[in-house]
Amino acid sequence: MLSAALVFFLLLSACAPRRAEPASPAAATVTPNSPTPADTALPLSPTVTLSPTKTATPTPVPSSTAPVQAGEDFRFAVIGDYGDGSEGEAAVTALVASWDVDFIVTTGDNNYPLGAAETIDARVGQFYHAYLAPYTGEYGAGAEVNRFFPVPGNHDWDTGTLQPYTDYFTLPGNERYYTFTWGAAAFFMLDSDSREPDGVGRSSVQALWLQDALTASRAPWNIVVMHHPPYSSGRHGDNAYMQWPFAAWGADIVISGHDHTYERIQRNGIVYFVNGLGGIHRYGFSAPVEGSQKRYNAGFGAMLVEGDAGSITIQFINTDGEVIDTWQSAP
Repeated sequence: MLSAALVFFLLLSACAPRRAEPASPAAATVTPNSPTPADTALPLSPTVTLSPTKTATPTPVPSSTAPVQAGEDFRFAVIGDYGDGSEGEAAVTALVASWDVDFIVTTGDNNYPLGAAETIDARVGQFYHAYLAPYTGEYGAGAEVNRFFPVPGNHDWDTGTLQPYTDYFTLPGNERYYTFTWGAAAFFMLDSDSREPDGVGRSSVQALWLQDALTASRAPWNIVVMHHPPYSSGRHGDNAYMQWPFAAWGADIVISGHDHTYERIQRNGIVYFVNGLGGIHRYGFSAPVEGSQKRYNAGFGAMLVEGDAGSITIQFINTDGEVIDTWQSAP
């Protein structure tokens, strides 16, 4: 028979809490919050510990000090209008995880419905914590270096301030708009919301910053990312105030969201993408805008972008694994 001491030890061991090992991005399994319509109040997530409030930084100055990843190759995903904690978001997360990308770029609306501090970890960290650094939320381990680069959307601003967003993410520059380089691609991340303190018109402080940054760039690929699409055949349609002379300033590709659709548009000598199928309800299309070459809204999905200094390939793939669109180019 077992001694009383041994029985006591075995019982104590069985009751002791065990710390779960974090899953790698490629094997992540996400159990989402129950889906809730975007226009209704969402229940608050459990209290989380966010990154310490950071001191506001001035308008970023284009320079060679932006974060750089060595080498020419790049492989990343683009998601948009995703942060609602739904099964749709979970499905897109699983799709992206299966690609084993280097990093993720978002086209905004990271935190529905109101951009609140109480919901942001359940909307972002629950699904993408393995790409975030530093990550101090409650869904697992973060990344060693940040591999998640969002832009603000209108729902991220809907508390009346962008503070929950800038507290949660750790990004270059003033964190509202910024630049970074990965391999042969330079990224210019914009805040297209009208509440941006440095403006959104083509003569605004932010636009002048972009013009200078694009002029200074020597990257083979210059990719501009924002939330509100300059051109779109979706419900919201064009946003004329964001129709900046991107091509003349040196951009090769412009990617946006806001309309919950996928669209590829050839305009002004460059390609524009709308990608807002990250998990929340989908929109219909209006009449195709000039230059519209591909439109899709039958399911959720994400963009897979691969390239080097000599070429780039962009695919939109839905959560069933179907390649909906492919675009390729050389600089």
